[in-house]
Amino acid sequence: MLIIERILTAFAAYLAAGVIFGLAFVAAGIHRIDPIARGSSIGFRLAVFPGVVAFWPLLLRRWLGGAAEPPVERNPHRARA
Repeated sequence: MLIIERILTAFAAYLAAGVIFGLAFVAAGIHRIDPIARGSSIGFRLAVFPGVVAFWPLLLRRWLGGAAEPPVERNPHRARA
């Protein structure tokens, strides 16, 4: 039981950190890493909020790194084009 409790506690902490980050990111940071999101509606911000909560460490790294453009996708199809 102790292992399950620790896993659930870690998941709850990750989720709590994601919600706190998500609120700040959706309110003030989303336009810094994606200029197209500048001036986006509340509906858009609510739609992306669950994804922001789930992937908050990646978005935090991009936000702190000052990335102004979305990364270019690297795959074999793009390499041949």
